[in-house]
Amino acid sequence: MCFILPTLHAETPMERGKRLVSECLDALGGDRYLHMENREQSGRAYSFYREQLTGLSIAKIYTRYHNNVTDTAHELAQRERQNFGKKEDFGNLFGEQEAWDITFRGARPLPLDRFARYKESTIRDIFYILRVRFHESGLTFESRGAEVLQNAPVEIVDVTDADNRVTTVYFHQLTKLPVRQRFYRRDPVTKYKDEEITLFSKYRDVGNGVQWPFAIERERNGEKVFEIFSDAVTINSPKVLDSLFALPSSIKILKQQ
Repeated sequence: MCFILPTLHAETPMERGKRLVSECLDALGGDRYLHMENREQSGRAYSFYREQLTGLSIAKIYTRYHNNVTDTAHELAQRERQNFGKKEDFGNLFGEQEAWDITFRGARPLPLDRFARYKESTIRDIFYILRVRFHESGLTFESRGAEVLQNAPVEIVDVTDADNRVTTVYFHQLTKLPVRQRFYRRDPVTKYKDEEITLFSKYRDVGNGVQWPFAIERERNGEKVFEIFSDAVTINSPKVLDSLFALPSSIKILKQQ
């Protein structure tokens, strides 16, 4: 008598990576996350230089996504308004091609290198990748195995695009949510590689099962540079109007410094 045993199939690193990222997307809210149109965050933002606190402000950050971008690897598919202070009377506006520093004096174009850093950091952010770039041609997800990070078991995945840009993401094994990401960016002045690390924690449901981290910390070359603690986060708010992401026609345009 002959018995035919089923063939056992072990996951390849690519298959495992894709599964882990898909599980993360489901944990973030699945289709509800993919159809998030806008987001409003309010809380306290801190900036640092050489580990020393250099700025503290009440912050409100508005983000609006749009779906008319075909080259998601190189073009931004979101606009972002960062307002600071109780009256939200100063801050930054980031568009698809340019960015502005806004004060009571007017609107001043941000330096090109600062906009370039913002753009690359956005395009390589795991939350943006999942919302905008998940089905992008040439995007791959490769598992690098498991380890323990800050006493938590994590799965590590390299997310690589067609330009060979890599974002390494650490997913919590139990919650499936991102707790850390890392990528390298070459400084345009020094030509050295900067290590950019972001830590995510304190996830909460922000509506219809969509999860978002209320604590985000950014490090550059091992030094903390930014931290935000959100008090409230809402999505798909009718209060997030298009006018938030455009300069008023009456505003004074200042020269770039």
